[in-house]
This record gives sequence, C-alpha cells and structure tokens, in this order.
Amino acid sequence: MAADQTHLKMPLAGMRVLDFSQFLAGPVCATRLADLGAEVIKVERPQGGDQCRGLAVANQWVGEDSLLFHIINRGKKSVAVDLKDATDLEAVKALIATADVMIHNFRPGVMDRIGLGFEQVQSLNERIIYGVVSGYGTEGPWRDLPGQDLLVQARSGMVWLTGNTDDDPTPMGVSITDIAAGNHLVQGILAALLRQSRTGQGALVEVSLLASAMDLQFEQFSSYLNDGHVQPVRSAISGANVHATAPYGIYKTQDGYIAIAMTPIARLGAVFSLDRLAALSEPSEAYSKRDEIKAVLRHHLATGSTGQWMNLLEPAGVWCAEILDWPALERSGALQSLDVVQLVTNTTGTSFETTTCPIRIDGNVLSNPVGAPALGADTDHVLADLNPNAEGAA
Repeated sequence: MAADQTHLKMPLAGMRVLDFSQFLAGPVCATRLADLGAEVIKVERPQGGDQCRGLAVANQWVGEDSLLFHIINRGKKSVAVDLKDATDLEAVKALIATADVMIHNFRPGVMDRIGLGFEQVQSLNERIIYGVVSGYGTEGPWRDLPGQDLLVQARSGMVWLTGNTDDDPTPMGVSITDIAAGNHLVQGILAALLRQSRTGQGALVEVSLLASAMDLQFEQFSSYLNDGHVQPVRSAISGANVHATAPYGIYKTQDGYIAIAMTPIARLGAVFSLDRLAALSEPSEAYSKRDEIKAVLRHHLATGSTGQWMNLLEPAGVWCAEILDWPALERSGALQSLDVVQLVTNTTGTSFETTTCPIRIDGNVLSNPVGAPALGADTDHVLADLNPNAEGAA
C-alpha cells in the first residue's frame, strides 16, 4: 500500500538536508533521504541550476527541465544562490548553521576554495554530517578526472565481467556506479546521524564512484585477489557471471530466452534426458567443462519453446526464469503487487510516473507525489526564515 509521507511518522522527519550536488549520485542520495522524511533543500546556481536540468534521457522533458532531473529531485526545495557572491555566500553559511546534513559532489578542493570545505563548515555547525561524492577519491593519480559512470565502469574492470569471451568490453545498461555510490552515501549518512544522536558529533562521510564500483565487484575481485591476480576469463557461451559454473547463463529458445541458475549438471541432464550431461557427476566439471556443457544446453534448448522448457524445469525444482522485457514484466502483475510505480506532479500541474522508494516503513510503501522544484522557487521563503526581520518574512 502506497502512503503519502505526510500521514506517516517518518524516520527523518525534522531533518534538514542541503543538497549542493548535481547530475546523479549525490541527488540520488538526497532524494532517498527525502523519501525517508527529510526536508531537502537543493542549492543551485542562479544561471541554469543543476546541469542535470538540461540533460535529457530519451529526449523526455517536463516543461523546460529534463524528466531525469524531475525523477531524481522530486520532493525537494530549490534555493538559487551564487556561491562566488559574498552576500549569497553568507546567506548559505547561515543556512548551513540550520542543517543536519550537507551533500556535494564537486571535484576535490573546489568547496575548500569557496570556503565551504568540511572544516570550514564544521566551524559553522559542529554537528553537521558532511557528505561527499567523488569520482576517484581525494588523493591519487585520478583524483581530478571527471567522475562519470561509464568512464568509471571502464576504469574499474567491470566491463570485462559481462558477456562472452569474444565479446567487446560490455558496460552495464544502467548508471550502476552512480546509483551504488548514492546508496552507499545514504548508508554512511544514516550511520553518522545515529552517532550524532548519541554523541552530538558531526562527521565527514565520503564515497567515490570507483570504490562503489569495486564494492559491487567484491565477489569476483576477491576471487581475483586470492587466485594469483589472474584476470578471469568470461565463458564462451551464455556468459552471465565470469566465475559461475555451468549451467549459469541465458539460453535462446524457439520463441524467446530463459535463464538457468545454479543446478547440478547430472541432475539437469536427467531432467532433459541428456545422457552426456547426466554422466557429469563430479562438481568440478561444471567449471572445467562449462563451455562444453553450455554448448550442449544451447543446442538442446533451441529445439523447444520457452513455455515448454519452463513447464519441464520449474516442477523439477530447477532455478530458471523466462527472460522478460518491460511490457511483459508489467503484464506479470509482480510490479503491481510491490507498488513500485508512483504518480508525481510538479508545480505546473504536469504529471509523470516514476518508481517509488524501495523501503517500506511500518508496512507502507513510501510515495512522495511532489515534483522537483523550479529553479530558485524556494529562495525567498527559505532565506527569509533565517532572518525573521527580513522583508517578506512571515
């Protein structure tokens, strides 16, 4: 059941988050904090704001801003200020003094030069949780390189884990390092807030796209570290995991595709009535002969329909699944039962659909129907709150 946040006692209600970040990783983190009840104020440049406002995916727009911007900045307020202007900078410092969390993804050293580095901010608010996303950390040979998802995938080795041996390097089809880093920053901020509630101590919480990419690869990279630092070789056929044994992979049928996960080869041979596989009872053969085994399966599965094989494999307890596209997934009813889609409406009345927060609180799916703010829409209101005597203050 989806629930409007205003009717729930939200875990982060009363928390104020200042989001100085742009594009994806930082805003993803701030949006998740908003989903959990925090007041999130997006601090943007007066000219153009977050550059993601102009970054359209699939050429989709909501008014003058990209749909992508609205999706990852829903439920926030916007304050437009020039951090290079002395008056605006003082207003931002006053705002920082009221905040619980601050997030940015500027390149290393930029915020220090502005006067908003961690130590400088701590002098304004010693309890603040200061969250930073970088591409490659604050030290090392890559610290000043652009932290962009595809480039990080390329440098992290991740692109050699997907596909088959003879395939080109293959990136993930989603911005996986951005999303992972944003979620890792959420975890760090929540942990720091818990400590802050006990001790009053602030914290510097840092994540990088590269470290998050390596964390995503912990299983495969750990095997590499403990196997003589030898690059693993992808399966030649039906590759799905660089270290997985047969039959792990995706196979074409007469009318579609199915995925088959971990299953003893002899057992699978018995289910398919394939004597050649039924004779392979030694577990190690599932890896040493994985391409040979997969070749047999590929040929056999191509002779029948997806439904035929699913009706044979599922009753036998074999872990398998039909490969679905998004329309087929929607028809399955699984998404509806999880309530993963919500309708969001922006300030102009334009509505669009996006995903809900995957976290449930007290049995409720968190749904925030408020769209992303227009650039600077909340500047006067938010800054006037800092000075009750200011013109226009309530």
